[in-house]
Amino acid sequence: MAQHERISTRISDAELERRWAALRDMMSARQLDAILFQATNDWLGGGVKWVTDVPANNGYPRTVLFHADDLMTVVEMGAFDNVRRLGGRDPIHRGVGDIFNTPSFPAIDYTVRYDADLASADLRRRGAKRVGLTNPAGLLSGFHQALTEGLPGVELVDVTDAVDMIRAVKSDEEQALARRAATLQDDVFSAVCDFMRPGLRDIDLTSHAQHVAQQLGSEQGIFLGASSRIGVRSAFMGRHFQNRTLEAGDHLSLLIEVNGPGGIYTEIARTLCLGKASQELLDGFAAVKAAQDHTLSLIRPGVAARDVAAAHDDYMVAHGLPPEIRLYAHGQGYDMVERPLIRRDESMTIAEGMNLAVHPGFENDAIFAVICDNYIVGRDGPGACLHATPKKIFEL
Repeated sequence: MAQHERISTRISDAELERRWAALRDMMSARQLDAILFQATNDWLGGGVKWVTDVPANNGYPRTVLFHADDLMTVVEMGAFDNVRRLGGRDPIHRGVGDIFNTPSFPAIDYTVRYDADLASADLRRRGAKRVGLTNPAGLLSGFHQALTEGLPGVELVDVTDAVDMIRAVKSDEEQALARRAATLQDDVFSAVCDFMRPGLRDIDLTSHAQHVAQQLGSEQGIFLGASSRIGVRSAFMGRHFQNRTLEAGDHLSLLIEVNGPGGIYTEIARTLCLGKASQELLDGFAAVKAAQDHTLSLIRPGVAARDVAAAHDDYMVAHGLPPEIRLYAHGQGYDMVERPLIRRDESMTIAEGMNLAVHPGFENDAIFAVICDNYIVGRDGPGACLHATPKKIFEL
């Protein structure tokens, strides 16, 4: 078997070339010799996958130098002094000229600069004068310091906004993958409904959900779910807090936020009851569903994300609910959370082709009211919901 045949869902060559062309157009306008991407995971580090179709994972740094007039250079985990000269011919590492390896670990302080030393050496060899950085505030601190020290006289430019805007608008291929992710999540949620019963722990449910998701083509993501008796708030919690055993009459809030085949994220959240839901739960869900509908009515190309957030807060207060103090809607792609953020500090405007998760909610001591679904922004606003799971509280 050829190595690339081990990958279940590859991005097409045409899609990668579309992304590279968009980057080079932007670089030409800004007179950039290279753009640097870095990530340590494929939950919130999707930039390197977007440009190479190979994710970072497990906390190991993966650094990509996208050159204006040459193949890419990759620096990633491996043996000292190991160099792979691919020349753009490798079917997995498409568009990559060289891969430099180094055994560095974010948990081992003195090794973090090793990646930067290799990256800066490659840029010096090429005579780079002006290099764009994506998400420089998110770079490993030691990497950023060593990179700056290793590139005297080179101008480092923050190009985050420009790259984020390119990534935020999804191509037809990316939109299709978002729909596949949502369908996968619908299937996982249905499997959880069939599996859920008294005597299981919360972690038994989320482990089953992960098993089904990965069988269907997901690779990464989170499953947040925590149960409680009716009348006690059932909030999202991670695996460290999922040891409670379900009893008849309990309810559970479940968030499935995993990527689908090809790596694009969507997310879905619903409440499940082992029996009848309380009227308070039903009323809470009806309130957040109406709030979701209200937000969707505001989303259209050209509208400022911050204006949508402000209008949502006004709506919540007008209906006797608390304004949002968390992130209640946002873009998704190769990152679980991607721009635009629908909140007061976002400068981006809504554009056609964005993949948005919309999940208003509120909580008190008795209920955790939540809903979450994804939508692709069309010419006149959101299209049909990507998820087919009914918008209701599930009484099992």
